[in-house]
Amino acid sequence: MPDILHGRLMLDLAGTALADDEIQLLQNAQVGGVILFARNVQSRQQVAALVAQIRAVAPHLLIAVDQEGGRVQRFRDGYSSLPAMQQLGDLVARDREAGLTLSRDCGWLMASEVIASGLDISFAPVLDVDRDTSSIIGDRAFSDQPEQVIAIAGAFIQGMNEAGMAATGKHFPGHGGIFADSHIEAPVDRRDWQQLWDHDLRPFVALCPALAGIMPAHITFPAIDPHAVGFSSFWLRDILREKLGFNGVIFSDDLAMKGADVAGGYQRKAELALKAGCDMILVCNDRIGALEVLDYMTANSIPQSERIAAMQKTKSVSWSELETNFRRVDTLVRLEKL
Repeated sequence: MPDILHGRLMLDLAGTALADDEIQLLQNAQVGGVILFARNVQSRQQVAALVAQIRAVAPHLLIAVDQEGGRVQRFRDGYSSLPAMQQLGDLVARDREAGLTLSRDCGWLMASEVIASGLDISFAPVLDVDRDTSSIIGDRAFSDQPEQVIAIAGAFIQGMNEAGMAATGKHFPGHGGIFADSHIEAPVDRRDWQQLWDHDLRPFVALCPALAGIMPAHITFPAIDPHAVGFSSFWLRDILREKLGFNGVIFSDDLAMKGADVAGGYQRKAELALKAGCDMILVCNDRIGALEVLDYMTANSIPQSERIAAMQKTKSVSWSELETNFRRVDTLVRLEKL
C-alpha cells in the first residue's frame, strides 16, 4: 500500500459548516490539515456533520483541535468537562496511584470523545514545566517538577494511545520559564543550555519515544541560539532530531501568533519554519495570512510529507458506545471529586 502524502499547511475554518470557497481550499494539494476552534462548534451532532463534510471533500486531511482541558477546551456543550492538567498533578501529589490512574483515564476520555466526533488528534499534552510562572501556561501544565510532568504526562499519553490517538507534546523545549505570552508578544528566555537541560527539557527527553508529534514554542533563547525555536534548525534538527532522536511530526505553533512575527511576514515565516525542519505549519485565525502561505508553498512546489499520516486516528468509536462505556462513566465520577 503506497504511503499517504499530506500537504504541509494546516488551517482553520470560518464557521460551523464549510463555505463554498473552503471546499476548493481544502482540495489544494498543499493543504494537509484542518484545526477546529470554538466558533466551529454548536453541538456534537453539528461537529460530526462538519467533519463528514471535510472528509467528503478531502478524505485524508488531518483534523485537529485543542482539547487539553481546563481553559483550553474547544468542545464543551455535550462533551465531558475536562480538568486543568494541574489538578491531575495536585492529585498525584496527594495520592500517586489514584492520580496516575485518573490521568491515564482522562487521556483516554479526552481522546475517545474527540475521535467519536470524527477528528484525529487533540494537540496534547502540554509538557511545559510550570505552575504559576507563565501567563499562558500556568495550570495547563501538570506540575512545576519535571519528574512529575514525566510520570503524569506519560500516563495521559498512554490513555490517549489506548483510545487510538497519537500524542503531540508541546511546547518544545519548554514555555514554563517566562511570564510572556507568545500569542501577544515575542518572549525571550535568557536561561542557558544547562538550565534548560536540567529542567524544562527533561519531559521531552523522557517522553520522546511515546510522542508522535511535537510542537515547538515561539520563544527565543539567545544564550543558546539566536533564532526563535520554531524557525531554528539548531533546535529542530540538531537537538530534537539528532540529540533526542525524535522521528515524528514537528508541527509549528500558529504562525499568526505575535511570537512568530520575529521572523517577518507570512511567506518568510513559512519559509523559515519549513527550512528549520517543521513538517506541518499552522496558520490560524487569519485567512489572508493562510492564503499568503498557500501561495508561497504552491509557487515553490513544497513537497508533501509522508510523516503526517502517522498522526491519523487508529480506532473509531461511536457516541452511543461511549455513553454506556463503564470506563467513561467511572472516569467522570472520579473527575467530579477532584
